Amino acid sequence: MATQAPQIFVYKGVDKKGKKVQGEVSGLSSSVVKAQLLKQGIRANNVRKKPKPLFSGGRKKIKPLDIAVFTRQMATMMKAGVPLVQSFDIVADGLENPALGDLIRQIRDDVASGTSFSSALRRHPKYFDDLFCNLVDSGESSGALETMLDRIALYKEKTERLKAKIKKAMTYPIAVIVVAIVVTAILLIKVVPQFAETFASFGADLPAFTLFVLHLSDLARAYWYWFFLGIIVVGFVFSQLKQKSPGFRQGLDRVTLKLPIVGKIVYESIIARFARTLSTTFAAGVPLIDALTSVAGSTGNIIYENATLKIRDEVSTGTQLNVSLRTSRMFPTMLVQMTAIGEESGALDEMLEKVAIYYEESVDDMVDNLTTLLEPMIMAILGILVGGLLVAMYLPIFQIGNSI
Repeated sequence: MATQAPQIFVYKGVDKKGKKVQGEVSGLSSSVVKAQLLKQGIRANNVRKKPKPLFSGGRKKIKPLDIAVFTRQMATMMKAGVPLVQSFDIVADGLENPALGDLIRQIRDDVASGTSFSSALRRHPKYFDDLFCNLVDSGESSGALETMLDRIALYKEKTERLKAKIKKAMTYPIAVIVVAIVVTAILLIKVVPQFAETFASFGADLPAFTLFVLHLSDLARAYWYWFFLGIIVVGFVFSQLKQKSPGFRQGLDRVTLKLPIVGKIVYESIIARFARTLSTTFAAGVPLIDALTSVAGSTGNIIYENATLKIRDEVSTGTQLNVSLRTSRMFPTMLVQMTAIGEESGALDEMLEKVAIYYEESVDDMVDNLTTLLEPMIMAILGILVGGLLVAMYLPIFQIGNSI
């Protein structure tokens, strides 16, 4: 039997001091909402479902960066001494994303009814993964929730910033290729045929380059929809294989790591995420075995996910972490040496954080350099495509001019 999804209700009532209050709250029914409010000392006189706007352009999705901002704001509220439930209200009221506001109010209602913060988060696995919930649970158990929220916020901000950098590095070349294809298609389908009609009246042999471009134009006009359909089919098949085929994902991740320039960026971003996640979890008091399990899922690459799980198994049998990292032959010497120093000095989290900072800065520099390198390449590619087509079209005119 399917569980009923919570809905948003609007209420009006009076608090313990007799002061009139109103607001929004999520719940399964109006009676449940009244009971929740009564536990908070509010006697609700009017509870009704919140009406949907007539013209809603669609709700904004909750992005990982939104969760990072929410965590940072909660950490700030807690450090300022604001009670947890009141912190939820303050954060939710200041948001521009209604979906995120509703999510925070649902968590607030669960916490206000006696549920722990971590348990309330676990009810929304789409937005809060096991690592996030485990760290919050650790903060609640140790009585240092505000410190833990600050660490989680820093972790989320760093990882999301790194993901944005990688996305930028991968998206830029793809955008160039798409623009080049679109420009070339427009010229072949719309512009070249105009020249073809003019050349038909010349009655002279055309240069080979011009004939080649004219044939390309004929093919583009006759089969453009097949090309378009083929791109859609290939894109769909690719996405399905990536989601459902571990073997395909493994091959794709392996090829990505071997790509020139981009492969090094992806590799160093994996090392940065590995070090950042392990540093955060270990500093939170999470046992190393459990921490490595969380790290495996955060690498974003199935090759390194499997390698991390293998290292976890070796560490669970008594092998030192730095030894397992070295024997895997997949991690840089700097990470291995800093891990060894951290294990010997008892400051593993600090050493790993330094490694994470180093590789995060390295990725930033490489992405900036790649962007600078691609700019002249973009101009060159577009110039060759557009200029080549124009030269092919004007070659017959030049020949006629020279023969006069």
